[in-house]
Amino acid sequence: MPRIFEFSELERAPLIVDAVYRGGTAKNAGASALARILPVGNSGGFRPRIGSGSKSLKYLVLYTDFSSPDWPDLLDETTGEFHYYGDNKTPGCALHDTPKGGNRILRDMFNDLHEGNRHSIPPVFVFSKGDAGWDVVFRGLAVPGASSVHGNEDLVAIWKSKGGERFQNYRAVFTILDVPEISRAWIAELEQGRSISE
Repeated sequence: MPRIFEFSELERAPLIVDAVYRGGTAKNAGASALARILPVGNSGGFRPRIGSGSKSLKYLVLYTDFSSPDWPDLLDETTGEFHYYGDNKTPGCALHDTPKGGNRILRDMFNDLHEGNRHSIPPVFVFSKGDAGWDVVFRGLAVPGASSVHGNEDLVAIWKSKGGERFQNYRAVFTILDVPEISRAWIAELEQGRSISE
């Protein structure tokens, strides 16, 4: 049985892998569990936490409902390998020109990985849709890349066709780290711009 945190507990709750975080009872986005857990937006798959007065990411939340047949995000719970699709999911935008900039974030993170600039890669928190309403499930702390995937295959631009129009989107491969719990103390440090600490 997974750990369950009620809506009233979310601002203080640690992030525990596979725990359920209950949404509120409002009939609008004010019931979003994720926006109460971390100060990020309440819509879309890419929810960056950007430092005030800068463009640097303090951390990134990736959200999925695992339900899109066209863009089948996938988590292998045995290996921790997580496949996540970018945010260019309809024709009309170039690969990196999406409104929320998710594909630019992926490009920059994987460029930093391949160039050995790991200190520039923000922590990535993965959440998925829960069973009811605005509930979410924490899936873990992720890093770009995977030991089973070569460096030129961990971020791939793939072609899709919709309504006779072709367009590209990314398929990214992450690894969920063997970190069962994220403390509120570390999240507070991230909010202060300190990503590297004990």
